[in-house]
Amino acid sequence: MLSRFDAARLLAAFCCAALLGTATAQGLVRETVPAARPAPVQPVFGNIGNQPAVVYDAPSVKAVKTFLFGPRRAVEILLKLDKMCKVRDADGTVGWVESGAIGTVRYVEVSAASADVRVAPSASVALAFDAAKGASLEMIGATADGWLPVKHRDGQAGYVRASQVFGE
Repeated sequence: MLSRFDAARLLAAFCCAALLGTATAQGLVRETVPAARPAPVQPVFGNIGNQPAVVYDAPSVKAVKTFLFGPRRAVEILLKLDKMCKVRDADGTVGWVESGAIGTVRYVEVSAASADVRVAPSASVALAFDAAKGASLEMIGATADGWLPVKHRDGQAGYVRASQVFGE
C-alpha cells in the first residue's frame, strides 16, 4: 500500500507528464532535439607585412608593448577587431597587433627542425633546397596532396610538406 506522500508524488508526476504531453501535442511546448555538432573551425592564417610589428598585451595601442614580430612572420589570426588583431605565432606566443600590420602576401614558417623543399610534390624527387627552422617561405599556390608550393626570398622555389610548416 502506498503512503500518502508516495501517492501525492505519483499523482504529481502523472499530472506533469500528462500536461507536458498535451502541450507538446498542441505545439505549445517544443520538444528538445539534440543540437547538431558545429563543424570544427578552420584556423585563419596571415602574416606580418614587410615591416616589424609591435605586439601589445591588450587590444589597444595604449596597452603595454611586449615585443616585436619580424617581417613576414606567419601568424594565426585568432580574433579580428576593427583596428587590432589577436594573433598566435608558431611558438604559441599570443598578442595583439595593429590590423594594418597584417600583410597581403602569404608566408609560411618552417616549424620542423628543417624542411626539405623538393623540385616537385614528391618525396622521391630531387631536393631543391633545405630550409631551416624559422625560415619564412612565400606561398605561391594552394596545398595539394599535402605539398605546398613555396618560394624562398632568394628566388629558389619548390614544394614543402604542409606538415613541416606553420601558417598554411
